[in-house]
Amino acid sequence: QVQLTESGGGLVQAGGSLRLSCLASGRTFSSDSMNWFRQAPGKEREFVARISWSGSTTLYADSAKGRFTISKDNAKNTVYLQMNSLKPEDTAVYYCARRRSSGTYDSWGQGTQVTVSS
Repeated sequence: QVQLTESGGGLVQAGGSLRLSCLASGRTFSSDSMNWFRQAPGKEREFVARISWSGSTTLYADSAKGRFTISKDNAKNTVYLQMNSLKPEDTAVYYCARRRSSGTYDSWGQGTQVTVSS
């Protein structure tokens, strides 16, 4: 496992932007991908975005396409989620997670709260 620490959440008005960060400490592998999930009150945790270890491949949920951008800086062991044009329905706790080549998510951060006011 690796230790994942998210930061960058906060309160923002609709239409605003936030950039989340996820710092990974521990050994990572080129077959790993890094992911962002979110969980709104009373709802199940849902996938938001994924990036391969090299950064060359990304995947987004439909709700994130065109508004969110996932990126990473391997030198800093950090994954980012740039969120633009935020909507009240984006309000949730955002988590980063490591996905192994087997498809298993073996490491999760503690989450960072994002609140979008209308």
